[in-house]
Amino acid sequence: MHLVDRNPVVTAAEILSELVPPREFEQASFANYIPDAQHPSQAAAVELLRNGFQSKGRKNEPAPGFYLDGGFGVGKTHLLAALFREVKGKKLFGSFLAYTALIGAVGFAEAMTLLRKYDFLAIDEFELDDPGNTMLLSRLINDLGAQGVRFAATSNTPPDALGAGRFAADDFQREILGIGAHFQIVTIDGEDYRHRHSDADIPTFTPSQLEQWVAEQSACSKDDFSALVEHLATLHPSKFHKMLDGITSVALSNVKPFGDQAPALRFVAFVDRAYENQIAMRASGTSLSKIFPDVMLHGAYQKKYRRALSRLAAMNE
Repeated sequence: MHLVDRNPVVTAAEILSELVPPREFEQASFANYIPDAQHPSQAAAVELLRNGFQSKGRKNEPAPGFYLDGGFGVGKTHLLAALFREVKGKKLFGSFLAYTALIGAVGFAEAMTLLRKYDFLAIDEFELDDPGNTMLLSRLINDLGAQGVRFAATSNTPPDALGAGRFAADDFQREILGIGAHFQIVTIDGEDYRHRHSDADIPTFTPSQLEQWVAEQSACSKDDFSALVEHLATLHPSKFHKMLDGITSVALSNVKPFGDQAPALRFVAFVDRAYENQIAMRASGTSLSKIFPDVMLHGAYQKKYRRALSRLAAMNE
């Protein structure tokens, strides 16, 4: 199979139907989250979230939303999925990119019409480094919040960020105008439980090794890296998830470092969808750990690139 041959059609109803916890967190609960005793904030977060929206926010009123702030691998998404499981009523769970993809596919007004029917929206990996999308979703949160919709979100702060993620909480409250000021910040300290790092060295395969790996897989796609990157530019990001339907493994040949930001960010969105689908990935050419140059890893979108490297390492284990 070749991903470059796929150009799926995605409807708003399909996007909404996919707004559920990813397979990795389908069974996530407060009971099976194991706090690290060396980081008391993890147990404190569990206790706070167990009480749900009866927890008190500012001015001693029930918190309209929670913002889980911390580094990679401390269990933010697990806790978000656990809260999602416990909340009653109509609800959706999706990444920041999934919600912006919905808005991009149907327009802001139609997205508002669709989402105001829900009682609770969980937003994973709120991306503060994308000003346009951040303000777009800020407006959505403010408008829906005024109508009684509740929210919970996680940050995408890398583990080496200044202050262990505190600056992300400040940015969130500043960016999510109005209702954001009333979000209850839930700080979650700790180390990446997977012991993965954004600077992990991902091994690369020879062409013959890659062919052998493909032959051993049951539902594997194989594409030239540059051809796939070009194909992604022809698709709306809302289609990336459906493009991977039925595929459990992805092989990329002739991988090369990115020279431009736009194709690199599109590939990051593709990596997010592949990771959510728990897809295995192998590649030949340049190591996938070396595809983002230093200027990107230290630039405005460094959080996205570092998260992508962490996820690429996980998919190559």
